[in-house]
Amino acid sequence: MLRKQQSPIRILTCVPTLEVGGSQINAIEIAASVSRMGYEVLIYGPQGDLVDMIRDLGLEFIEAPARLTKNRRLVSVGLALDVWRVARRRRIDLIHTYEFHTIFDAMYGAHLLRGTPMVMTVLSVLMRHWVPTHPPLILCTEEMAEDARRSRPWVELIGIPIDTVANAPVLDTTAARARFGIAPDEIAVVVVSRLAPDLKREGILSAIEAVGRLTVRFPRLRFLVVGDGPSRPEIEDLAAATNARIGREVVTLTGTLMDPRDAYAASDIMLGMGGSALRSMAFAKPLIVQGERAFWKLAEPDTLGLFLHPGWYGIGDGGDGSKLLERILEDLIKSPERWQELGNFGRDLVTKRFSLEAVAKQQEGIYRETLRRRPGLAQRLSGVARATARYFMLSVRRFSKSLARRCRRLRA
Repeated sequence: MLRKQQSPIRILTCVPTLEVGGSQINAIEIAASVSRMGYEVLIYGPQGDLVDMIRDLGLEFIEAPARLTKNRRLVSVGLALDVWRVARRRRIDLIHTYEFHTIFDAMYGAHLLRGTPMVMTVLSVLMRHWVPTHPPLILCTEEMAEDARRSRPWVELIGIPIDTVANAPVLDTTAARARFGIAPDEIAVVVVSRLAPDLKREGILSAIEAVGRLTVRFPRLRFLVVGDGPSRPEIEDLAAATNARIGREVVTLTGTLMDPRDAYAASDIMLGMGGSALRSMAFAKPLIVQGERAFWKLAEPDTLGLFLHPGWYGIGDGGDGSKLLERILEDLIKSPERWQELGNFGRDLVTKRFSLEAVAKQQEGIYRETLRRRPGLAQRLSGVARATARYFMLSVRRFSKSLARRCRRLRA
């Protein structure tokens, strides 16, 4: 693990954003765990809310230039050069990139020019096939890994890491519920999510509609939306209209919480996808998994197979998601005796399969193997050339489609 001269191996973890979100929180938590194994791990990315978390965990933060990260495109020559400079100045041994932007930043700079080995993690549900094929690619679902292995030689599957010590059942939730104004006799449905147009917005709007209708039958029902993002104005408008129609505050938006554990603890029922879904289960809460196109499904032993393969997410039939969620919530609200049973099932699953400690050990093994297989210049050149060609063809297709749309508008 350590060099013979006792100088620790230096890992540069590159993240595209440090706004509160699952991918970057996972990156930071894994980095901190790996650093406790004797590595020196530095975090590179734009300034953001999670910088305090990085420093609290004892990691060094290197800020990417703001002028280069604002409104950036996928390929940024400036950021590629900056990552190369950081790698050279800090004598970085390996670069771990998260998501698509940082892959290209490392590939065109430190990896190609300096020969620094790189590891790529893509936690997004949709996996792009034009990222380079020669470095190891880490994915978070069996479905994505199976697909990727058809076109690349080195694919690793690592579950979304959950700190099962920090995220654990809370016996006395009185203080947590009081923080959000949730009375002891109220039923709290909670979602902790980035309020983003992709993946998140549709489900949260449907949830507000479902909860609004359910209050007729369950007047002590509350819905807590924890998070922020571009879709907040639209979600806030529907929440305000729902509260006004019912005549009391049923839906509450808290904004971003740097530490949302009180929100998980305060809940009776959680909604979520991805890392938030797993954290919900770590707190031993009943979970309804959110997806796209009207997908909602209760997490229980009978549905576990649906989520272990594609991930804690799904795609529905495009129908009325609010009515589907309303039915699931109503059944669950009427059966409070099931809450502990479902909570115990989730907690046991996360502890055994998704603990941060197990994920970090697996990650550290990938680092050691990547350093052992350090790619030569010819392999780097051919790999970068293929990735560039695929990206160029993608850009040409996008430009052609855009040009065709403009021509149609001009003829109309």
